[in-house]
Amino acid sequence: MKIGIDKIGFYAPHLYVDMNKLAVRRNVEPEKFTIGIGQEKMAVPPITQDSVTLAANAALEVLDENDKEAIDFVIFGTETGIDNSKSAAVYVHHLLGLNPHARTVEVKHACYGATAAIQMAKGHIALNPESKVLVLASDIARYGLNSSGEATQGAGAVGMVISADPAILALEDKSAYLADDVMDFWRPVYSDKALVDGKLSNEKYISFFAKVWEQYKEKTGRELKDFEAITFHLPYTKMGKKALKPVLEETTEDVQERLKANYQISTEYNRNVGNIYTGSLYLSLLSLLEQKEDLEAGARIGMFSYGSGAVGEFFTGILQDGYREHLKIKEHDELFASRKEVSVDEYEAIFEETLPTDGSSIELDVNSDPAQIYLAGVTDHMRRYVNKEK
Repeated sequence: MKIGIDKIGFYAPHLYVDMNKLAVRRNVEPEKFTIGIGQEKMAVPPITQDSVTLAANAALEVLDENDKEAIDFVIFGTETGIDNSKSAAVYVHHLLGLNPHARTVEVKHACYGATAAIQMAKGHIALNPESKVLVLASDIARYGLNSSGEATQGAGAVGMVISADPAILALEDKSAYLADDVMDFWRPVYSDKALVDGKLSNEKYISFFAKVWEQYKEKTGRELKDFEAITFHLPYTKMGKKALKPVLEETTEDVQERLKANYQISTEYNRNVGNIYTGSLYLSLLSLLEQKEDLEAGARIGMFSYGSGAVGEFFTGILQDGYREHLKIKEHDELFASRKEVSVDEYEAIFEETLPTDGSSIELDVNSDPAQIYLAGVTDHMRRYVNKEK
């Protein structure tokens, strides 16, 4: 039985800041941002959007009534959850009007959470072939204004329906994974901003990919020539390139050129959104599938997932016949085209606007947020979400 990605949707806030302009304000050469780390635009979430609303808007794009009835498991991967007890998944379950007879859980391991969710979903479908699982990957990357990580911030979400006989990508069974206790990136419960050892994180990312790639080859006997493309978790778009470069020496020049060209295509969406943590790998996959028009059914796609702290996994999928018919290419083109640029001053003001941490109630100005699902305010310690269509 084939199990994999049947549908995939994406949502990003309607605001962004130009990385060239941010670099000038920070007295940095623009090329350091646009070429050095490979970022052009950074999504800026208004206070009316959080990890719950981003995820709900991403899923809203792809779900139909049959999906809503068949989904009996919602798994929400995030490291920017909004509650230490209540699962973010149950908010989305309600906002989308899903089948009440469903499990709803939130999973966390930095940027690896959604990959863990997909592996859990595969097991559930194997036991319940008639079921569908909604996997949500949603995050807001915050390091702070003028911080070393500021240029690798971002916000967005990817929503995926995992099912038997998937329309887009059938996931293969064998994967390779690795864990180690590493303090390369973390966010204490008392902080709304992440802490990072950038040099160590880069080193671990590269070494984890090298190790899981070796493990994968031993398990399967496959080589780089067996892949049409390899997509990566992208905290910034140059990161995957650094990990891929050393292993390219294993193969021929034509395979090297194919993998490098397809890698570049896979970075297009991330380059214009920024880091969305656990959703970054799946945004990269989506960029490849939607931007490369001549990918053929039967092609094998490799995926490297890395979550600081640290866990890494390399797994694979096979493109299905007619997969492009099930992508939301037009909708995503419109999403990017409709976004509004904000100045650096406006971005800084939006960044500093946060919800009360003392239990105070607040009503938010929602008139400027075009999203169908948004956060309207906080009352008696409870966030109030609105779906305009309900």
